[in-house]
Amino acid sequence: MNETGLTELRDKLDSIDNQVLELINERMDIVHQVGVLKAQSGGAIYRPERERAIVDRLDGLNAGKLNREAIEALFLEIFAISRNLELPENIAYLGPEGSFTHQAAESRFGAMSAYLPIGSITGVFREVSSGKARFGVIPIENSSNGIVSDTINCLSSYDVKVIAEVVIDIHHTLATTCENIQDIKSIYSKDIAFEQCHRFLANVGLDEVEHIPVESTAKAAKYALQNKNSAAICSHVAAKIYNLPILFNDIEDKDNNRTRFFIVSNFENGQSGNDKTSILAKLPNTPGALVEFLTDFDKSGLNLTKIKSHIVEGDSIFFIDFDGHRDDSNVKEVLNKHADSIKYLGSYVKEIDDI
Repeated sequence: MNETGLTELRDKLDSIDNQVLELINERMDIVHQVGVLKAQSGGAIYRPERERAIVDRLDGLNAGKLNREAIEALFLEIFAISRNLELPENIAYLGPEGSFTHQAAESRFGAMSAYLPIGSITGVFREVSSGKARFGVIPIENSSNGIVSDTINCLSSYDVKVIAEVVIDIHHTLATTCENIQDIKSIYSKDIAFEQCHRFLANVGLDEVEHIPVESTAKAAKYALQNKNSAAICSHVAAKIYNLPILFNDIEDKDNNRTRFFIVSNFENGQSGNDKTSILAKLPNTPGALVEFLTDFDKSGLNLTKIKSHIVEGDSIFFIDFDGHRDDSNVKEVLNKHADSIKYLGSYVKEIDDI
């Protein structure tokens, strides 16, 4: 291409960029007007069901090169910027920086939000419950390791609502300052990360070196940088943050290793038409109690997507997900009938049926 043609194309790009900037600023002005009306009525600024509806509509209209993932990534960042211009968001998450929970939080709240890394799941719930954080992001389950007990315990104890779910693929790296794998004498990581990478460690002869469990894979990267002849099993992001060279990528044993996260806050969502509801159920210790309970879901036409038993303070409870929103008539019927046995956790836009 000659220089004249290249210059013309660049001029066109500049012109388009100018229009995009003008339109985004116009959008921000309208967002401000909406924010004023919401503030007057006490409405929440973050509406996951509204954001999903916008992405669905744009994906349906799309006739260009962008796929749905690109549209969603672009507009989720625009949504986050819009919210932060109206009311800066404090997002508490299970830290430290670079953890998978941090990645899940940024995937929904963008780069402009104020992130608060918290050292425990209980701490995240405490920050949201006290109002110091507007939102909290915590893991609820992993496809390889199951339900996160601490999250279930906190959902039982704290009066916050689940307003969204986020599912991300979990990829681990082996990162180290050692140039040769034979020089690695110890490995830092979270206990479940060791489990998820067991086959790889055995294949490369690292199953016999010292495995040192730490609070998070991000902290593992920090320790591996500080200690000679050590390595970390961590995310690519954590290795990059701590400038720890990556020796191997994608070392997890299962290709479909995924973690589901909950976003919790102090408000409830409206109906989106594609919702999921989560509850905790403590049923009477009598014969047939569980069968009767589940039969009522079937009679009401509700599709159960998950039911897991769990022990909280010595009592057996069930963590249950099902399709539908609290305001749906058939959901209301079941929740009202079993009000004494159920703790309603929240209704939110469904990202996935199960992991």
